[in-house]
Amino acid sequence: MIPATLTAVILTHNEQRNIVDCIESLRWANEIVVFDSFSDDGTPALAQASGARVLQHPFVNFAQQRNAALERIEADWIFFVDADERCTPELAAEVRQVIAERPEAGWWVPRRNYIVGRWIRGGGWYPDYQMRLLRRRAARYDPAREVHELVLLDGAAGYLQNTLIHYNYDTWGQFIEKQRRYLKLDAGMQFKAGVHPHPWTYVLQPLREFCRRYITLRGYRDGAHGLILSLLLAYTTLLTTIEVARRRRAAS
Repeated sequence: MIPATLTAVILTHNEQRNIVDCIESLRWANEIVVFDSFSDDGTPALAQASGARVLQHPFVNFAQQRNAALERIEADWIFFVDADERCTPELAAEVRQVIAERPEAGWWVPRRNYIVGRWIRGGGWYPDYQMRLLRRRAARYDPAREVHELVLLDGAAGYLQNTLIHYNYDTWGQFIEKQRRYLKLDAGMQFKAGVHPHPWTYVLQPLREFCRRYITLRGYRDGAHGLILSLLLAYTTLLTTIEVARRRRAAS
């Protein structure tokens, strides 16, 4: 039997700080492809110098970008990794084993998130499963989900045991800036889905998010980090609601 081929795919835009270390952690793959959305900071050149193949594609949203990668890359399996993530040797061995021996069409990969220098265990940040290992011909991303992508899988899914290391944010400023970008995408999806914020939504939705993160998902276990994260995500929920309402007013 011919062994299954696997391509590790890194989506990038201006990731010169991370790209070399990310590629180094994926040397075990049959091929490494940097799927770049026209970076202007030297990311493509660094990737090529590190032995990766670079493909460029204009960025529309995350689902569209991942679907484009699935269409352009010829391999039995695709392993999506972000530039600020690192694959451990233990995870690499497990990936090789399951694609050789198991029938599942996709695999959820647990992530260990480091935020402002600390591994965050509560608040929904661990194990933070992501559907990243895909049998290429059996997977597509839902085009309606522009962020927090949803995989449409033709077959069963399994759960890996070894973690993908994710160095999310070095500073709280980085965290806030990224949430601002995400909230616009979230607001766009809610607007398209016909969401109409009510007056009480501005209070109840952020409060519900804070309680979910800090109490239900035990964000309190991470001390000050857990409290700050829960508060910031509650505030992001408020800003998302405000943005949805703004778009409703503009469309009326």
